[in-house]
This record gives sequence, structure tokens and C-alpha cells, in this order.
Amino acid sequence: MTMPSYLSNRRQAVVLVRSMILAMVALISWNSVGFSTEPPPRAIKIWPNLAPGETTDLSGTALPRRPEEHPPATRVGEITQPMLEVFEPAEPREPKTAALICPGGGYNYVVTDKEGSEAALWLNSLGVTAYVLHYRTKLKEGKEHWRRPLQDAQRTMSLLRGGTVEPKFERIGILGFSAGGQLAALVATRSGEREYAPVDKVDEQSCRPDFAMLIYPWQLYEPATGKLIPQLTVTTTTPPAFLVHTDDDSSTSLGSVFFYAALKQQKVPAELHIFRNGGHGYGLRPVAGSRVDSWPGAAAAWLRQ
Repeated sequence: MTMPSYLSNRRQAVVLVRSMILAMVALISWNSVGFSTEPPPRAIKIWPNLAPGETTDLSGTALPRRPEEHPPATRVGEITQPMLEVFEPAEPREPKTAALICPGGGYNYVVTDKEGSEAALWLNSLGVTAYVLHYRTKLKEGKEHWRRPLQDAQRTMSLLRGGTVEPKFERIGILGFSAGGQLAALVATRSGEREYAPVDKVDEQSCRPDFAMLIYPWQLYEPATGKLIPQLTVTTTTPPAFLVHTDDDSSTSLGSVFFYAALKQQKVPAELHIFRNGGHGYGLRPVAGSRVDSWPGAAAAWLRQ
């Protein structure tokens, strides 16, 4: 597969991010196993032909950088052909573990570094193979903007589960930020209801993740009803979850609270962290006056359990 143009010049950015994550690892005393030294990441198509319902196969267009953002973040929109970026650890840990990363962006675009590759490098430091999903972005028409990304995420989980394209893993989880957090929650709760007609033998594999990490997930509940959105049905088969939010997030922490409560009612193991401040959209980056950037340390401990 030809690497999209906005990925081809990322070597310096990847090296910079690796340095940032290494410093972070040392700062909060994670038991790092080191990083692979061979950027850029591999790219994999998840559909054999066009994605369901699509007439084009566009890998996306990078949006203009935001001048007030330091360091900047990369946002890619107009995606109709989803793909995976593969980040492999230098020394995989046992049991062999992988995680599918769903960046945020309100389904309008995908934040490929701050909520994608940077999280992948952190997972690599824990010995986890990471896959960043560039899922299809929002169409102008329609309301259920989550449906096409959910098709992409379910297909990817089955692809990783099968062990035909990638190595066989003993555990496969999902990590999502913002809208990607809502997407991860949908994947975790709708594994018995595939959102597309099966394409090939890949779709015979389960699309249920073994664990879910929801970082400031967006719109998990309906303010009018005070309940989770109807698309989220938590049962005893929902995988264990780790949730992070801040009290001052404009995308309110109540969604995470209600999701945690639903897990608790079903006796599904879960861990919820709500920080006093930090806002929204921080990824793994520090926020002035907040300790929200300590969440990866807690998440690493949770993963080791």
C-alpha cells in the first residue's frame, strides 16, 4: 500500500515524540521495555476493496495546523478508505498484547499524533503492539456519524483477532480518546451486533475487545434522560474498562460516571479516574496546573493487572 503524503515526512516528528515519551516514562517510573527504532510505521488496509457503502478510497487530507497549538497536532479529514498504522515494541511482553487506538476528532477528522501515534509509543513502552485506526470521517449528510467508524473498528478487531494479517495475540484491547472514546465504548458493548454484512472469513472472528480504555470519552449519555445513549448496552460480557475524565471537561464527565456505574451494576471490573482540571483533548500531554498527565501511569498499572 502506498503511504499517504502526510505520513511520508513524519520521521522527525516521530523521533521527537519518542524522546518526549521516553522522558515521560523516566519521570513517572514506568517499567519501560524501550522503543523500536525503525520509523515510520507500517500501514495496513482493513477492507479488501472499498469500505461498505463507499464509492471512493481516499486515505484523507491533513487539515491546516492550529497556530496557537504547541506542540501542534495533526488532523486528517475526508477519509473514505480507513487504514491502520502499526507500531511494534522493541521487546513484546508476555502474554502477547495488542491495542487498537481510536483517536478523537468529533468524527470530522482523526487526530493522528496527539491521540494516535503518541499513545502508540506509550503502549510500545509497555511491550504492547499498537494499531492506530484512521477510521472514516463524517459525511455531510446523516445523523449516526458513529456508524461508519464502528464498522471500521469492528472489522479491525476481527482482523487482529484472526492472526492472518498480523501475529496472533493473546489479548487485544481498545483505547479511545474523545469521539474515539465513544467509538471504543461502542465496540466494547456491541460485539454481538456487527454493523455491516460479513465480507470474508475475517468477519467470522470475534470483534469483542478484551479490555477497553476510554480517555475523556465524548457523549456517552443523554442529558435529557440522564442515561447512557441507547447504542450503549452494558452487560456481563462487556470487557473490563479503564476510564479517565476531568471535572472541568466541557464534554462532561457524567458520561464516564454513568458508564462506570453500568459496569459496576453488571459486576464488570472497572477503574474510573476523574481529575479536578485539565479540560479536554490533552492526550498524554501535560496541562499547565493539572496533574491529568499522570493517567498513563495508572493505566500502565491497570494493564499489568
